[in-house]
Amino acid sequence: MNRNGKPDKFLLDNQDYNFIKNDKHLGKHVILLGLAGSYSYGTNNENSDIDIRGIALNQKSDLIGMTNFEQYVDQKTDTTIYSFRKIITLLLNCNPNTIELLGLNPEHYLYLNQIGEELLANRSLFLSKRAVHSFGGYADAQLRRLQNALARDSYPQQEKELHIFHSVRNAMHEFQSRYSSFENGSLNLYIDVSGNPQLETEIFVDADLRHYPLRDYKNIWAEMNNIVRDYDKIGKRNRKKDDNHLNKHAMHLIRLFLMAIDILEKGEIHTYREQERHLLLSIRNGEFQKEDGTFRTEFYEMLTGYEKALERAARETALPDEPDREAVEAFVMRVNRKVVTDEI
Repeated sequence: MNRNGKPDKFLLDNQDYNFIKNDKHLGKHVILLGLAGSYSYGTNNENSDIDIRGIALNQKSDLIGMTNFEQYVDQKTDTTIYSFRKIITLLLNCNPNTIELLGLNPEHYLYLNQIGEELLANRSLFLSKRAVHSFGGYADAQLRRLQNALARDSYPQQEKELHIFHSVRNAMHEFQSRYSSFENGSLNLYIDVSGNPQLETEIFVDADLRHYPLRDYKNIWAEMNNIVRDYDKIGKRNRKKDDNHLNKHAMHLIRLFLMAIDILEKGEIHTYREQERHLLLSIRNGEFQKEDGTFRTEFYEMLTGYEKALERAARETALPDEPDREAVEAFVMRVNRKVVTDEI
């Protein structure tokens, strides 16, 4: 990075990144490299690490042979480069960690070839109402991290149960695409008065599953159980260390809502948050945290406002229910055909 916190055009010339040139899955197969994390959001500070994300084409042997390349991870440089096949699947699901790679500021792309530019030109093909649940799921995870680390003994049980309910319900939307013949009506979740003397309210479930694969059933319950277990974990806090993490989680929670609202309202991906940069940095710097480590009422009021804005955007969006799979498939076939015929 240069003095202004912008990417140095010679960053990739550092020998720490030699693996990009030398690895057999990367090199000439790379079509896009860009900054990720705080530099891409505009929320970096003097302690921020440089994260890089990228995309590399699958080779001919991956497409018509017996090899299978999914991604390359270099932990030393915080670099992850996805295969073309894998990134397409993630983008179709509007995965927040990868869809943001299509909306970077131009100066945050470290490398782009013609196919990479074509992918960016077709970014709108991947946008759909799936963003509601994909971004909502990630936001729920950030909110859980916040709540789990705070002093939950004084946290109202009914309110905690409500947050667990929303988290599990959000996960259920993902089950439809990952498990056999799963529909929302198969498991009906609701909150009611608890018969447990230790709880005021409790989440209940009505199940209606017949001739259902046991393994899928086991995985569904395991995921729900993990969400409930995460809420119930109690551990001692390292205040100084944890407060930094808490404020970072709080910042990303708001950022996720901002990106999702842009996608639904405008059909656009804006990873760098120019207009909200000051707000996000103020959250990261602890300006919304009280002395006891909890968050001020203003933060939760802001969060509620963005939740309502996302709900409104979801109702009014012009985006389709599903991404344009036919157009995406045509694009993927066009690219892979060039690979197979040695045009690339």
